[in-house]
Amino acid sequence: MRHPKGWSVALLVLLGLGALAQKLPTRDEELFQMQIRDKSLFHDSSVIPDGAEISGYLFRDTPKRYYFVVEEDNTPLSVTVTPCDAPLEWKLTLQELPEEASGEGSGEPEPLDQQKQQVTVDEGTELFAYKGNDVESYVAASTPSGLYQLELLSTEKDSNFKVYATTTPESDQPYPELPYDPRVDVTALGRTTVTLAWKPTPTGSLMGQPVQYCVVINKEHNFKSMCAAEAKISADDAFVLAPKPGRDFSPFDFAHFGFVPSEIGFGKDRGLTSNKISRAYATKPKPADIQKLCIGNKNIFTVSGLKPDTQYYFDVFAVNSATNTSTAYVGTFARTKEEARQKTVELKDGKVSEVYIKRKGSKFLRFAPVSSHQRVTLFVHTCLDAVQVQVRRDGKLLLSQNAEGIRQFQLRGKPKAKYLIRLRGSRKGASTLKILATTKPSSKQPFPSLPEDMRIKAFDKLRTCSSATVAWLGTQDRNKYCIYRKEVADNYGEEQRRREQNQCAGPETRRKSEKVLCKYFHSPNLQKAVTTETVTGLEPGKTYLLDVYVVGHSGHSVKYQSKLVKTRKYC
Repeated sequence: MRHPKGWSVALLVLLGLGALAQKLPTRDEELFQMQIRDKSLFHDSSVIPDGAEISGYLFRDTPKRYYFVVEEDNTPLSVTVTPCDAPLEWKLTLQELPEEASGEGSGEPEPLDQQKQQVTVDEGTELFAYKGNDVESYVAASTPSGLYQLELLSTEKDSNFKVYATTTPESDQPYPELPYDPRVDVTALGRTTVTLAWKPTPTGSLMGQPVQYCVVINKEHNFKSMCAAEAKISADDAFVLAPKPGRDFSPFDFAHFGFVPSEIGFGKDRGLTSNKISRAYATKPKPADIQKLCIGNKNIFTVSGLKPDTQYYFDVFAVNSATNTSTAYVGTFARTKEEARQKTVELKDGKVSEVYIKRKGSKFLRFAPVSSHQRVTLFVHTCLDAVQVQVRRDGKLLLSQNAEGIRQFQLRGKPKAKYLIRLRGSRKGASTLKILATTKPSSKQPFPSLPEDMRIKAFDKLRTCSSATVAWLGTQDRNKYCIYRKEVADNYGEEQRRREQNQCAGPETRRKSEKVLCKYFHSPNLQKAVTTETVTGLEPGKTYLLDVYVVGHSGHSVKYQSKLVKTRKYC
């Protein structure tokens, strides 16, 4: 900003920029230096440059003043204020300074407090006033010369803001221009994606300025400026941007290096007010759930990774890459689509149902007994990985557990109650299971009883070129056990064995040629409930996969963990 000679001294006073060693011939130097050190008079005063956006910080209920000069009459003027964190109150006034205030005369020096009264006590002529959180401008095609004062106040909280002033508004074009239709449109909507489109700013194509677009996504509300969005994104930045109350350093500087005010004693040495220090060290606010994505100069963008059935707010900002100034489009909002509702499977009392669940997927089952009942017995047989079982009775959660193998759950009944069963799959892979619900107290377990250890043990010392001896545990219940064999390649790995480890796949899925034998077995003493079997007719140096199936009374079977054995090559 060019300064006329008539106000050079007045601006120095307002800024408090007098150098410590500088001699001012029209001043009492000692008096001048004493007054210039009085921060309570001048530390909030500064000059706005012509044609550059500046950032500032307001403490709550503490006004701040900016000054700038219009040199000649009939000069155009534009002042734009951008609130960031909170609504602002601001007003623009014209201060009429008498010509003799220039300090250029050779007469007696004018007392400094008298100049201050001329500038600050006289409220001047109010030109414009605004209160709110919109980006608002004062624009005049012709203004008188003079000293202009911009006063800002935040009554809600400490806040950031931006100010831009220029005496050449037509040629500056500081902010990207909006198109004739400045709205952001939602062109496609999915469960986790939203596609946005907007018309390009004329600033990039017509004026050749480097313009890019930034998209802000959040769940709370639309933003009227990009600095408002950035204040939410990074709470740390809001504290770094706070003005420094000290002359050389401030608590903000030392806090950045890990010191706290009590350690450095800076308030006493530098004469800092207690209210500013306490605000500087206030608890850091929790960052909002908000994203900012700058996407270059394309004006169609698909936002991904959203949550289903959730409302989001979308804002687009045109940003001048050279000056970092931005203009907000008219934002929009949209609710993502719901998850596809899964079909609920109806369970029949006492009948086994087979259920397939995708990896990390869910299935819903409904059980509605037709008669009054006191208890519901739920049998779950997981065939592959564990699943999570949740049961609600008339909306009330009764059960939430992980289930693996065969599990039995007893649920308290209620007349005319309806049960909703949710089965959630594993993260490792797809899950298959069998499930049965019954209200009949005398109903037998549809699945065979199982030992705690479902492994098959092979005896290495009993291994020959044509046979292998294995053992497995049983239970106190008399069950039927069938053993099968299959020759596999030497490089048969764990991944292949896992694919074939479906415990629900029974003997009916095996070839007759793979069957070794079936036998019944049980023991009243669990310590002795173990059986052995020698598989013969094998070939030397070959690898075999051995499987044991236990078959229940109702025909449902469970497979033990498969066992790899290799016959001796030389005997």
